[in-house]
Amino acid sequence: MYFYEPSQGHGLPHDPLNAIVGPRPIGWISSQDAQGKRNLAPYSFFNCFNYRPPIIGFASSGWKDSVQNIMETKQFVWNLTTQDLAVAMNETSATLPHGEDEFVRAGLTAAPSHLVNAPRVAESPVNFECRLSQCIQLTSADGAAIDTWLVLGEVVGIHIAESLLEEGIYQTARAKPVLRAGGPSAYYTIDEAHRFDLIRPDARR
Repeated sequence: MYFYEPSQGHGLPHDPLNAIVGPRPIGWISSQDAQGKRNLAPYSFFNCFNYRPPIIGFASSGWKDSVQNIMETKQFVWNLTTQDLAVAMNETSATLPHGEDEFVRAGLTAAPSHLVNAPRVAESPVNFECRLSQCIQLTSADGAAIDTWLVLGEVVGIHIAESLLEEGIYQTARAKPVLRAGGPSAYYTIDEAHRFDLIRPDARR
């Protein structure tokens, strides 16, 4: 077994942590500031953390525009990244001056949301409208503050393209979601051919 202590460095060509914890869904977060200037940015540290109420969250390394906007307005939207939108999503990762519009840079359409002021990516087949529930600065095990912020939001509205529903059941693979893997450039999607099913023990009783 290869062993290392992260505090001492990994000794490998590339940090394996985010390759091991992967692939991960992409937090493609749209927001706007108090003056209505839009922002759209992808975060690879993202997931869903609760069913009822539904809570999703993403972590930002550094206090970036997304975090600032969400703290100002208490609102944001998560947009599903699909294989067809992968290049556009990557474009929105560029470091731009505050107020420069990533929607415009990536050639995307900003659609109005129903319950929040933050815009949706119209081209995305799934959007979660969210209200801020918590913004937490992470700390190390010894209590030292880290310049990383965990933003959690309650999903208050969900948009789903009807083409992704079959007899009322969401078809995950049909959407071709893009998932972040390790290394500087690796992404994956999923295919129905790789699906397998397991029944939880409690459900077999």
